[in-house]
Amino acid sequence: MTRDVLVLGGAGVDTTVYVPELPLPYKDTYLVPPVVDRIGSTGAGVALGCHALGLGVAFADLIGDDPQGALIRHALRDLDCRWGPAAAGTRRSVLLVGPDGRRTSLHDPKFTPGERLPRELYSDVRPRHVHVSIMNFCRHVYPDLDGVPVSTDLHDWDGAADYQKDFAYGSDLVFLSAAALPDPAATMRDILERGRAHTVVCTRGAGGCLVLTRGSEVRAFPAAPLPGPVADSNGAGDAFVSGFLYGTLRGRPLEECVRLGAIAGAHACTVAGTHESPISERLLLDRASA
Repeated sequence: MTRDVLVLGGAGVDTTVYVPELPLPYKDTYLVPPVVDRIGSTGAGVALGCHALGLGVAFADLIGDDPQGALIRHALRDLDCRWGPAAAGTRRSVLLVGPDGRRTSLHDPKFTPGERLPRELYSDVRPRHVHVSIMNFCRHVYPDLDGVPVSTDLHDWDGAADYQKDFAYGSDLVFLSAAALPDPAATMRDILERGRAHTVVCTRGAGGCLVLTRGSEVRAFPAAPLPGPVADSNGAGDAFVSGFLYGTLRGRPLEECVRLGAIAGAHACTVAGTHESPISERLLLDRASA
């Protein structure tokens, strides 16, 4: 079975609460707009984003036999999904979103020591590319992926914590955010020096992104203009990854992959929810050519 992208791990449910300001001062009760449960988490965002861009996607993950697991199954019903049981239940986050679209995430990882993503969930897939989410139960998959390009997203890694290092040093294409990095360029160089990556992309929100490839210096790229008012920044990073992978799998040069990622990320900031309305291939290409 061939697919453009195999995504391993990272589906969850986001409960989004739109609040009047962040940080939220203490008060016994706030009246808020409707509180909504939606598909969330990083792997689901990359999978749905790539699917919306016309790529063939397979997805493998562990979820619970609970209402949140049912929501995930329904949200990803159009994808080739393979599910294993998560002993502690489905991962959840409560997202407090301010008027400017910024968020605070309260994440429940439902961690179970020793849990592993079963190989039989993905061993029959012949992907052109694999994206590994930084779930603890996914860190053992790398030996099974020999010969296939692998990407990962370290999110708000501080550059020092051990948890992300297996993913950082074992992947060919590494995404991360500058949010918690004291020296983004130094961390990017460390990933190249100590790992197998050929490209590291560090996103900086409205500040665009930094890109480092082997044999080059760190380059800065601008963010794409927002196509409308900010609604919700949740999912923007996963959308960026999806747009970048689309360009990569379509054989586009690095600079264009960065631009496609930036356009997809900007689109996500103007849509309520985390992964509700990923950008389509036609809209992505139209905006890229404008």
